[in-house]
Amino acid sequence: MSNIQNIAFIGLGNMGGPMALNLVAGGFEVAAFDLSAEALQIAKAGGCRAATSIADAVAGADAVVTMLPAGTHVLGVYGADDGVFAHAKAGVLLCDCSTIDVGTARDVAAQAAKQGFVMVDSPVSGGVAAAQAGSLTFMVGGEEAAFRAAQPVLEPMAKAVIHAGDAGAGQAAKICNNMLLGISMIGTCEAFVLAEKLGLDPQRFFDIAAKASGQNWSLTSYCPVPGPVPTAPSNRGYAPGFTAAMMLKDLRLAAQAAKDGNASTPLGAEAAALYARFDDVGGGSVDFSGIIQMLRGDFTAPDEG
Repeated sequence: MSNIQNIAFIGLGNMGGPMALNLVAGGFEVAAFDLSAEALQIAKAGGCRAATSIADAVAGADAVVTMLPAGTHVLGVYGADDGVFAHAKAGVLLCDCSTIDVGTARDVAAQAAKQGFVMVDSPVSGGVAAAQAGSLTFMVGGEEAAFRAAQPVLEPMAKAVIHAGDAGAGQAAKICNNMLLGISMIGTCEAFVLAEKLGLDPQRFFDIAAKASGQNWSLTSYCPVPGPVPTAPSNRGYAPGFTAAMMLKDLRLAAQAAKDGNASTPLGAEAAALYARFDDVGGGSVDFSGIIQMLRGDFTAPDEG
């Protein structure tokens, strides 16, 4: 599959749109499809061919990349009568970059294998900024040969493409990673709120914690208070790179996986409960680091109008 030239890209949301454009920049011919006419226009302006349907997008494609909201959408896009399995040519490489539950990922991969397709689950870490910059981290589940076939397709969108294991392992890695991220962000926010209450200057606390045992990615790369990390959403009014609603989705996937696997994840469960509370008071569209406002007690839901 080293001669892949034509890619069908299905799902042009905040993540998928810029990912498709990075494939164009990487030298691929990209046929893009989404239910949103506006998203299709943006993709077309960036060099994609705007497809009229899934069947149109996959016609002649050497590989298919999907970036969809949830497992039900993945099942529909691949398995429906008008879906990818029905219209893609035999042997095509399928890369699902959506974040979904492990069971659905394995189910779709099994369906793909029965119909002669090569498939990987390849969820991403990095958020919208990394999608735009082509610096996502891909966690890939699938056979070794499938992983090798997927690498040249994923690399124009990536800073790292890592083989996590067999089918579903990419999704397992993603939900475990994001559970850890959600927990660490809440802990970082709580530490800043306590530091403020104790009279510590946020910048000075950052300078200390960034070089001490409390150092973590949520602190040093995505600081939830304005100032210390200029690129962090806290300096843009918590305009999202990764919304609280998306974090809640991932934490719920982790909780379901923990239940299914009989794993004890009390901090993951508490993080999910806190993000659910933040979502309930109107924080779902805010960056996930914006939960510091709720913990501080000064959150005001954004005006969606």
